[in-house]
Amino acid sequence: MDSIGNILIDSSEEFSATSDTDSAFGSASPSDAISIVSGINNYRFENGRRYHAYSEGHYYAPNDDRQNAQLDIFHHVYSLALDGELFLAPITEPERVLDLGTGTGLWVMEMAERFPDATVIGNDLSPIQPTWVPQNAQFEVDDYTRDWVHPRNSFDFVHARALYATVEDWPKFYQEAYNTLKPGGWFEHLETTIQLVSDDGTIPNPSRVHEWTYWLDVAGSAAGKSWKISEKLKGWMIEGGFQNVTEVVYKLPVGNWPKDEKYKAIGQFNLLNVLEGSEGWTYALFTRVLKWSPDRVAEVMEGVRQEFLNKKMHSYFLMYVVYGQKPLNAP
Repeated sequence: MDSIGNILIDSSEEFSATSDTDSAFGSASPSDAISIVSGINNYRFENGRRYHAYSEGHYYAPNDDRQNAQLDIFHHVYSLALDGELFLAPITEPERVLDLGTGTGLWVMEMAERFPDATVIGNDLSPIQPTWVPQNAQFEVDDYTRDWVHPRNSFDFVHARALYATVEDWPKFYQEAYNTLKPGGWFEHLETTIQLVSDDGTIPNPSRVHEWTYWLDVAGSAAGKSWKISEKLKGWMIEGGFQNVTEVVYKLPVGNWPKDEKYKAIGQFNLLNVLEGSEGWTYALFTRVLKWSPDRVAEVMEGVRQEFLNKKMHSYFLMYVVYGQKPLNAP
């Protein structure tokens, strides 16, 4: 197995291997398991930010308090856009649910409360989730870019959100999701574009934001992990064998410029989202991959920040939600 296994985080703040992956540890002693956990928590510090240790370097963003607060803000943006829904797929009473790259775990906890009879599992490279959670919620340290550790046909619903610039082999990723689902189960994948657009031409030309997103994708692509994937989700899902594939596209404004109250609220929180998150999305990729100096990155990010704060700029990016079903007659 190309993984140390999925290490379960329980409410007592102790780690243990799940029964599915005990073999990954062989006959390891408790001290061996403690050593593995210590390695997971041996975070990397760089440019004043904290990064994950498990599968070090696979994910571009920090896992410190500032970035985690941004993840919670973005969760709220998603919730506003979906009118309070956690998903669009037509699931009813799932028994087992898996959330990939769960971050701070808000989606998992809300799903666990909505479906108290279901087991809802979230995985992430960092054990940053709270320990006081619903009894049917679980978190595990795992890397979804490697071979998945959960058994075939073991989940009713698999959910993925904001995984752009983290996966090199998307067809393999979709195959893992397909294999892990029970026949008739659903997979839902949500991603946003990083390119900002405007319907009224109010984005400056030249634009620091456009320059920034251009270099973001250059860096991600150089690392084999493109940011520009949202428009490809539907095709990947169909090619992966899913049926009843549906794509829904939303506009996510940045700033409080929309007249509509719903979109004004989305824009206000989305502005906070990009202001809090943009630095964390950028420094590791630009300094590690593009070999830029921290000072050069700081200069670019200041220009980006000022442009986002320009109230005359009526910008938005797109959010794609794609869901599909594993055939009922699948083996």
